Amino acid sequence: MERIVIAGGGLAAARTCEQLRSKGYEGELVMLCAEPHPPYDRPPLTKAALVEQDHDPTLPTDYAKLSVDVRLGVSATSLDPASRTVRTTDGELSYDALVIATGASPVRLPGPGRQLTVRTLDDAARLRAELKPGQRVVLVGASWISAEVATAALRHGCSVTCVEAGPAPLAAALGPTVGARFLPWWAEVDLRLDAGVAEVTETGVRLAGGEHVDADVVVVGVGVRPDTAWLEGSGVDVERGVLVDEHLRASQPGVHALGDVAVRWSPRWNGRLRVEHWDDAREAARVVAAVLLHDPSGDTPPPVHDPVPYFWSDQFGHKIQYVGHHGPDDTVVVRDGGERWAAAWLAADGRLTAHLSVDSPRQMVDARMAIEAGARPDEAALRDLSAKLAPPRTK
Repeated sequence: MERIVIAGGGLAAARTCEQLRSKGYEGELVMLCAEPHPPYDRPPLTKAALVEQDHDPTLPTDYAKLSVDVRLGVSATSLDPASRTVRTTDGELSYDALVIATGASPVRLPGPGRQLTVRTLDDAARLRAELKPGQRVVLVGASWISAEVATAALRHGCSVTCVEAGPAPLAAALGPTVGARFLPWWAEVDLRLDAGVAEVTETGVRLAGGEHVDADVVVVGVGVRPDTAWLEGSGVDVERGVLVDEHLRASQPGVHALGDVAVRWSPRWNGRLRVEHWDDAREAARVVAAVLLHDPSGDTPPPVHDPVPYFWSDQFGHKIQYVGHHGPDDTVVVRDGGERWAAAWLAADGRLTAHLSVDSPRQMVDARMAIEAGARPDEAALRDLSAKLAPPRTK
């Protein structure tokens, strides 16, 4: 391959460049980075970047040393797999292999009012400038991002209100039983549960029931949508994101995808996953580089990307770590230990599918190993936080 083009300019794109060079690729590498900034870490955007004026999350990748043609402010606009050509805001670009890493964009709400989201470095800078003592901040959605923004806003002395359509914080992601355990953390926030937002107005938000909540700043954190509009008509299969197999290969030859934009097949879970987290993007880059350089004439099959998902969140002075992937029919077990607690999810056959740890990194490590091994812990014993996960028992 003489030229590999990477559409996207985030962690997945930067790591893919690093991995390709470390594995011996000597051809041309072109990165289409839609933002005016080189790739940076996104997790700090709702944490340190909202508190520290000079925080710089830029990734330490040396693109000159790696001979990467980084095209800042250039984005892909359409794709023609037949001629292996990407059309961009700066003209056409041919490729031998294409890696799609365009990520996702925040969902926005209807209404004429100004609404902030936190997805980019510039987003974080704009919001940080708004977080001043006495400012009335309204958060839409008691999500992971909103909890982190609330933490920063309270630290700046803002008055914070959060409007959540569900019965508890994080209920959509973790279920109402686990979500209710977070309620004490939101004590300094005016938390409005079971309240949908009809629109963002010029002076705040109007709720579905007609009530108006005044705000100086409205921050929306209700999810993201993969950036796939530019792939329309390309023949690349898209469904909630770019569909890829366990080798991160898309439906068109020479096209791969990873990160927030990808919906990958998981043999481990026997289904498709869209894992919108830092850890998955980092590890996927290692695999996609190896797949791109794989020799199909050899006896070794291409590598598989199918890790146990993992992510973390820092909010209200606590660190939350979630590992695994639970389904809607899994049984949730709340693990009590006095002031400390955790949660585990069990499949119908008793397998541990996911685990949520609070301020306990060691629990996360143990849970990840147990999930990888197919452990079936005793449900009754699991309710005690001090109990060890059952010895791994494979299928």
